[in-house]
Amino acid sequence: MSFATWFSFFVAGVLIAVSPGSGAVLSMSHGLAYGLKKASATVIGLQLGLMLVFAIAGAGVGSLLLASSVAFMVVKTVGALYLIYLGLSQWRSKAEASAVSTDGLAAHPSFGQRVLTGFLTNATNPKGIIFMVAVLPGFISAHAPLLPQLLILGVTMMAIDVTVMHGYAFLAASMQRFFRDPSAVKLQNRFFGGMLMVVGTLLFFVKRTHGA
Repeated sequence: MSFATWFSFFVAGVLIAVSPGSGAVLSMSHGLAYGLKKASATVIGLQLGLMLVFAIAGAGVGSLLLASSVAFMVVKTVGALYLIYLGLSQWRSKAEASAVSTDGLAAHPSFGQRVLTGFLTNATNPKGIIFMVAVLPGFISAHAPLLPQLLILGVTMMAIDVTVMHGYAFLAASMQRFFRDPSAVKLQNRFFGGMLMVVGTLLFFVKRTHGA
């Protein structure tokens, strides 16, 4: 793989990572609610989901998924409903000042729960599958072994996304001091809950790039 090809993929990866989406909203939400350190578990989960989507697209299964209207509809519906569920849960969560305390003693979802939330958010996102299936072929050479190319692109994409999602979480966590009373926490829950529900609803309008 030439440097020019890799750099082009790097630019594309940065653009897709920084664009607003479910991963960015979730990273900011958890960064503000739990702090940067705890939000890292969410980012880990997002990367596991991203790598699953990357592997599916790289193996060609993504193309088959996009070609099947039923399979694509199932993935799209599950992903949309999951984000709406997350948003509704946050919207209805109790507005307690301790939810954003920085002493590390407040009750938060476990490490595993935060990882799972991040994983499911990316793994059930049809927009991610569409992006990978549409973009990957343009950076893969048919005259070179496939696996090394996929590994290089996969590691690059994950490094970009880890950096960007931690950036979102850091920016949100830096605002924790402004959200230490119940009314501010309620506003935070309503804002991020509403954003997640909006993103989830928009997924219902995602269409296949091609199909039978």
